[in-house]
Amino acid sequence: MAEPTQVHDGNGRAGSARPRRLADAVLHLIWAERRISRAEIARRAGLSRSTVSEIASLLLSTRLVAEAGVGASRGGRRPIVLEFQDDAFVILGVDVGATHVSVVLTNLRGRVLAWEHRDHPVRSDPEGTLALAVEFCAACLTKWGGRRQLLVGIGVAVPSPVDQQHPDRLSLLAMPLWQGRNRLEVLRSKFKVPVLVDNDANLAALAEHWWGAGRGLDNFAYIKLATGIGSGHLIGGQVYRGSSGVAGEIGHLTIDPRGEACVCGNRGCLATLMGSQALVALATKLLPDYPDSVLHHGKVTITGIEEAALADDPLAVQVIRTAAEHLGIAVAGLLNLMNPSVVILGGGISRLGERLLGPLRETVRHRTFVSSVASSEIRASELGPRGFAIGAATMILDAALTDPTLFPTIGAR
Repeated sequence: MAEPTQVHDGNGRAGSARPRRLADAVLHLIWAERRISRAEIARRAGLSRSTVSEIASLLLSTRLVAEAGVGASRGGRRPIVLEFQDDAFVILGVDVGATHVSVVLTNLRGRVLAWEHRDHPVRSDPEGTLALAVEFCAACLTKWGGRRQLLVGIGVAVPSPVDQQHPDRLSLLAMPLWQGRNRLEVLRSKFKVPVLVDNDANLAALAEHWWGAGRGLDNFAYIKLATGIGSGHLIGGQVYRGSSGVAGEIGHLTIDPRGEACVCGNRGCLATLMGSQALVALATKLLPDYPDSVLHHGKVTITGIEEAALADDPLAVQVIRTAAEHLGIAVAGLLNLMNPSVVILGGGISRLGERLLGPLRETVRHRTFVSSVASSEIRASELGPRGFAIGAATMILDAALTDPTLFPTIGAR
């Protein structure tokens, strides 16, 4: 998020709406700084002290800002310090993955207050998924123990492209049994708050930008490695969605034109080579060649492959190395085309660290156009499996800081 450096009312003249507009911008500044004196606000915003006092009075009535004593003097009167109240309100973030539902409750600084997660066949059970999302939202609020009137909104991450002009629609290819609708009105009806939705990789990228491995970076790519493969892109500090919301479908880049058929209708897409099901199929195929592998014990699963790779099981290591080579082809293309400063890997197998990153970087080095592109850093997510839900909550926070009438006590519901 870009730090506000100048405050203005947008029309250059005084009017009845001016204090409200200025208050919105000053609130954003206080959030960014956490603690800041009235004098510093006046200096940074180019406002008179009387105007800052008027704005401060307005903000102090919202629960979002409180006076935090006085600061150090620079020769005159000691300045009054204003502090943003991170725990004034809470936000729910829902991660509807292909095979799970997760819900997080955060404060206004991204701190996790409650968490619920369960594996669930999301693609084949829309009704059960929505019921579980409602159940987990209520459970998180109960764990927190505060007043539900302090809930700002609910953000939802979905494993589908989302057109912001038609946010209620889902891809029939990604989630065919949902019949093209996300049906999130059940959350609006139950909790009586705004509900926003976006693609899960976009929201994970947003979370990394605010709280994780992308802090301080305005141009980076996030790649989700899970049941499906997707990517989110920060360009100039903003999530890039494309003209109709489908930017980032890196999982459907063709890696092998003669490869397996993909649900999208093409062959040899990246998702057919390193999605969770593809890695399980590869491990199963290679099992006879590794008679001593721990993967012979029980059904082969993606979690089992990850655990075996962490223990340096030769079969699991080979599966991950093969996956890294396929991913490296796609990442090299991404670096050649977009030149992001960093590529962040998230999702299940990203926890393998150098076992994945080492062969991935090696493939990238051999396939990028110039050395400066190859030097782009590839790193793992700092937020882990909660990143998607945290990103969904961050989407609500971003919207509320941009339009503070979304906070319950500022505007009418």
